[in-house]
Amino acid sequence: MSHLFEWLVAGAPGATSSEEVVERLATGLRAEGVPLDRCHVFVTTLHPTVLGRQFRWADGAPLKSLELTLEIQRSEAFANSPLASVTSQRREVRQLIKGPLATGDVSVVGDLATEGFTDYLCAPIEFLSGETHAATFATRAAGGFSDAHLATIRRILPPLARLAEIFALRRVAGNLLSTYVGRNAGERVLSGRILRGDLESIHAVIWFSDLRGFTELSSRSTPRAIVDVLNELFDCQVPAIEKHGGEVLKFIGDGLLAIFPGGDDDLAARCQDALSASEAAFAALDARNARASAPIHFGLALHAGVVAYGNIGGASRLDFTAIGPAVNIASRLEGLTGKLGRRLVLSSLLAPHAGIPLDDLGEFELKGVPDRARVFSPR
Repeated sequence: MSHLFEWLVAGAPGATSSEEVVERLATGLRAEGVPLDRCHVFVTTLHPTVLGRQFRWADGAPLKSLELTLEIQRSEAFANSPLASVTSQRREVRQLIKGPLATGDVSVVGDLATEGFTDYLCAPIEFLSGETHAATFATRAAGGFSDAHLATIRRILPPLARLAEIFALRRVAGNLLSTYVGRNAGERVLSGRILRGDLESIHAVIWFSDLRGFTELSSRSTPRAIVDVLNELFDCQVPAIEKHGGEVLKFIGDGLLAIFPGGDDDLAARCQDALSASEAAFAALDARNARASAPIHFGLALHAGVVAYGNIGGASRLDFTAIGPAVNIASRLEGLTGKLGRRLVLSSLLAPHAGIPLDDLGEFELKGVPDRARVFSPR
């Protein structure tokens, strides 16, 4: 019996990633006499911006892993590709490459022909869920794949499909958790941090922002228009926060709560990360307003402190978030931005670590906070 087949049926022991499975798959086929020179495995995923992942193996080259965007799915090239045909019709496409190309040859064959390939197979990988994905196999061997070679490839496809589905489900779970509760929070949930009240205390710089004029906007706009505005607002902030090491925890109507976690001893570095993120977010907002008919604005407060980070909620509905006095202060500080005419304010805890010129705006009473707060803003 095929060693590769047995390895796949056993659940690919020793492999911890999709990349390792594809690498072993391709080299295993070669070890069993299949003259494989190129192998691509394509698996779609459930993600708001990513169509799927493609793993590209070529003999003598490092394996490449690519994320394919949803725009690719809507392209004419994808619509005319073997991948589209195989995943929609659930049947393989096989093309021997001999001499001049015929009118009916699939588009990819032209590229393969110029690279010296002689045979191409695109086969469906069928999940138990009913989804169909695909794997492609190509060779430069004279005469292409023999019937025995094709039989070997086809035999490993069912166990490959079971294994690919397991890895895909794990990835979908990770994608959804990262999308809906945040990257770090999602990793914690997957690792078993799912009990209500399961909290840890962490040091963090806290980001709290809020859209200006949301009440007026809501009164004169349709729900669809409001959602579109909020999406544009958050599009200005989320990429900037994540790029600089922050984690978005919650959208609160038109507000956003994020943290830049780190120890108390590296507060200066986390402050710099948050300020860099704010600069990028406001730059994106300015670019958006320059091309839009109706400008939007948001206020932002940065504060620091210890927060309780973990699961909070009812017995059957939990939220992974951060709470604590520091979060409350950040939200109250944000409320000063409109009154002070500043789009960014910092607390006195962060001011010494800002590294930029600041205006001291004075002390203010914050609702629910016993001590007056001194507030600063970039000049």
